[in-house]
Amino acid sequence: MDARTDSRPELYAPVEPYDTGMLPLDDVHTMYWETSGNPQGVPVVFLHGGPGGGSSPEHRRFFDPDFFRIVLFDQRGAGASTPVGEVTNNTTAHLVRDIEKLRNYLGVHRWLVFGGSWGSTLGLAYGEALPERCLGFVLRGIFLGRAAEIDWFLYGLRNIFPEAWRRFAEMLPAAERGDLLRGYLKRLFDPDPRVHLPFARAWSEYEGSCSTLLPNPELVRHFADEALGLARLEAHYFAHHCFLAPDQLINNLYRVRHLPAAIVQARYDMVCPIVNADELARAWPSARYVVVADAGHSVWEPPVRAAVLREVERFKQLLA
Repeated sequence: MDARTDSRPELYAPVEPYDTGMLPLDDVHTMYWETSGNPQGVPVVFLHGGPGGGSSPEHRRFFDPDFFRIVLFDQRGAGASTPVGEVTNNTTAHLVRDIEKLRNYLGVHRWLVFGGSWGSTLGLAYGEALPERCLGFVLRGIFLGRAAEIDWFLYGLRNIFPEAWRRFAEMLPAAERGDLLRGYLKRLFDPDPRVHLPFARAWSEYEGSCSTLLPNPELVRHFADEALGLARLEAHYFAHHCFLAPDQLINNLYRVRHLPAAIVQARYDMVCPIVNADELARAWPSARYVVVADAGHSVWEPPVRAAVLREVERFKQLLA
């Protein structure tokens, strides 16, 4: 189904957490988590993008605080989790186990899984590993972690955003531009901040510049503010094919097809092109598939935000 912008529900009012903490994960990583909304409500877990993007207070506002027990956390190496940008013991399997550790720690039996962009990847990986812990899924801006999707991010986007791509690629000497990922990895993990910080900002600003249908300098600045964790972790995960087997998430979809799901995808999402969401929807015919006609990748574009909110509201009726 296509979603247009004649009706745009607003985010819920800001809400503060009623509990927060730092959960030790192993000898290296500690994870920030928080809960807000109704302590007795239906649990929903928010999986942020990136990898390395982190969560924000605004993300709480997608959920009715009277109905949901809202769980946000920063994946290892991201946001307020420590150490930021750390790639030791940082794989998709680690992140799946972290979600499950948090679920057990909070005493949640089952929860609604909400994820956008990389969060959709992680949400599917978690659900396919532990379907019995999921009430359903709200997934946006679908990324399936495959080689072609990574190659599109690194090279394909120059067909749509040549100016942003040139700024990204020309950080490297001409001789290294045939393998942008290798060149960026070398600099991003250089111990000297004078080396790694400019490359982290360039990576993050490139992604931010390609994430909206129309230019949004404020969003680009937001990406730059979380540059180091985002750039290091995205490059690390991309270099390892997101720690997924080829087509793993599609091939294992049979494990979650019985669960309710909503897939929200913007037609002009250039970071995670619609062809991936289309493939997921065809493989999951019982899922609601909503195509937003007039937006790009960012969930903060009003048409995407509105479509996501509508799907969360539908889950309230389903889970009440």
